[in-house]
Amino acid sequence: MPVALTDEQRNFRDAIRAFALRELGTRERRCELTAGFTRHHNEEIYRAMADNGWIGVGIPEQYGGSGGGTVEMCVLLEEATYGRVPFAGYGTSRIVAGPFERFGTEAQKHEVLTAIASGAVEAIAMSEPEAGSDVANIKTFADRRNGSFVVNGHKTWISNAHLAAHMLVVLRTTRTDNKHEGLTMLWVPTDAVGVEIRPIELMGGAEVNDIYLTDVEVPANALVGQVDQAWTQLMSGLNGERLILASVMLGLARRAFDDIVAYVKERRQFGRPIGSFQALRHRIADLAVEIEATKLLVYDVAATIDGDPRGMFPREASMAKLKATEVAKRTALEGMQMMGGYGYASEYDMEGAVRSALVSTIYGGTSEIQREIISKTYGL
Repeated sequence: MPVALTDEQRNFRDAIRAFALRELGTRERRCELTAGFTRHHNEEIYRAMADNGWIGVGIPEQYGGSGGGTVEMCVLLEEATYGRVPFAGYGTSRIVAGPFERFGTEAQKHEVLTAIASGAVEAIAMSEPEAGSDVANIKTFADRRNGSFVVNGHKTWISNAHLAAHMLVVLRTTRTDNKHEGLTMLWVPTDAVGVEIRPIELMGGAEVNDIYLTDVEVPANALVGQVDQAWTQLMSGLNGERLILASVMLGLARRAFDDIVAYVKERRQFGRPIGSFQALRHRIADLAVEIEATKLLVYDVAATIDGDPRGMFPREASMAKLKATEVAKRTALEGMQMMGGYGYASEYDMEGAVRSALVSTIYGGTSEIQREIISKTYGL
């Protein structure tokens, strides 16, 4: 598959770059829009992106989207992240859009996909205290009563639930000996009676949450897809989630790399720029090669998915997620090391890049899980 962008895709990329430079071109402006870098999503910026049609990229036009495919989605994620745009709600919203596109009713598609394209933030609730890497070990349960579902359970590490009007909750509707069976997806309002959202404080702010569900009643039409079939439905969409995360980390790696290069050209020690020392020059060269290889991999996988939208590409998607997150982590940590104490100082962006890169090898399937998936595709 070719990885070169078309003229239209390059124009789209350039428009995002110009937007980021115009709206977030200074650290002071970014600080203002993110409440001192503690919030990763800004509603004003997100609505402006939706008005431009960017949030609807990848969503069919009949459901309010602006069309395009996986490559365009990757362009948006990479460039906006590179431009430090606070639009964290996009990733989870795009992940939620997938199940509705594939399994939702026409009414659900028109309601949910149109809202996402218009700038609504959505959340997906899968993880639980004992169901992280072992996703199928979900305990949250929904009883069926009088034509409705009544949900009880505890979800944790749920991104953007505090911003969302709804959550796509993955839960159990039937208890069987096979934990991969009996799972269902329900569309739950975050303001429903019995829903409690508690932010989890992290380094650099709060973006994930504990969700407590106590006798939460939702109607039958909250069902997405089929009862007890969510595992199969989820597996068909996890590749897209991994590519979303890979594109974000590709953008972060590029940003951190460019910040490193700018710094070592200006910072002087022993009478000359520190970038002139071979030890740093060679490390920067290695990072440049790794980032370029990552970009080729990410866009090749995106083009492959666009060429076969119904295909399952677990090996390729896991490779992209593994490579991009590990390269982003390495780049950010190298940047901090080369910047010395300044890399750790909050007045520079590198310490934020380190925090974001480190966690990327955990969420969406840890690096260890990605390696397991890849190795299994070789029959190991």
